[in-house]
Amino acid sequence: MPNIEKFCAAGVFDPPTYSQGIKVTGAQTILFLSGQVAYEQDGSVGCRGDFKGQARGAFEAIKTLVESQGGTMASVVKITTYVTDMAYRVDLAPIREEYLGKKGPASTLVAISSLAHPDWMIEIEAIAVL
Repeated sequence: MPNIEKFCAAGVFDPPTYSQGIKVTGAQTILFLSGQVAYEQDGSVGCRGDFKGQARGAFEAIKTLVESQGGTMASVVKITTYVTDMAYRVDLAPIREEYLGKKGPASTLVAISSLAHPDWMIEIEAIAVL
C-alpha cells in the first residue's frame, strides 16, 4: 500500500481546498486516466445542459476506473479539470469535495473554449497511485 502525503512548502500559499504537492512512496502501480466526461450508456453526451450532473458523471467515471484497479478516490493524487466557463467553479467546488474530500489532491482548473463535443461542459483527467 503506498503512502500518500499532502504537503506545502514554507512560503507557498496553502489553499484550503486542494494540495500544492503530493509525495508518494511505496507505490506499485500508477494509473493515468484520460479525461472523463458524462456519458450515457450508448456513449452519447450525458446530462446535457446540466453542469452539476456532468461534473458528477465525470467523477463517477474516475471513481469507477480507479476502483476497478483496486484503488479508492483517496488513491487520486492529481486532477486536471477543464471547464467551458469559469463561472462553473462555484458549482464544481462542493461536488469535487464530495468525491475528493475537503483537502483534495494536487489539482489544476482550466477554462477552455470548448471540449470534444459542444454539449460537454466539463472534463476531468486524473492520476492515481496504488
